[in-house]
Amino acid sequence: MGRRLRIPSPALVVLCGPAGSGKSTFARRHFPETAIVSSDRCRAMISDSESNIQVSPEAFELFHFIIDLRLRHGRLTVADSTALRPQARRALLQLARRHGVPAVIIIFDVSEARAYAHDTHRARKVGRPVIREQWERLQEALRAVPQEGFDQVHILGEEETGTTSVELIGGPAPDGVG
Repeated sequence: MGRRLRIPSPALVVLCGPAGSGKSTFARRHFPETAIVSSDRCRAMISDSESNIQVSPEAFELFHFIIDLRLRHGRLTVADSTALRPQARRALLQLARRHGVPAVIIIFDVSEARAYAHDTHRARKVGRPVIREQWERLQEALRAVPQEGFDQVHILGEEETGTTSVELIGGPAPDGVG
């Protein structure tokens, strides 16, 4: 039996970790599809390609806009991006504060080798140099996040990502989730 994360609903849940760390898989397994706001999906909505980084500025405008709207309506919202840069986490934390909902961060603490191995099996590969840079940013995030003001900080090691469960507290659990 793995860990059980008790997450308030509504809340903003920020997923943080390098590409290939299992964030999107974890989100799909534990949260309603409509609650998940993915930066990759926002890129695809604008350009028909999740990997088109040229539209990243617009994709992140859309990402933050959708998150803002969901929180304004008191909905559980899961921010699925790497969130490895302090300014990215700060912007998300500010959205949660603006709407008076708890800010929860789940950090996917996986090895560089594990992230790279997962990346090689994904349809949208980012490659070893990107994984390396993101893994280094993860090390910085692991040190910084506990002091950034999140209401809950959960760090999942690579062995925990598949065994951890999520319990939503305070709101009705959607069918088939949990």
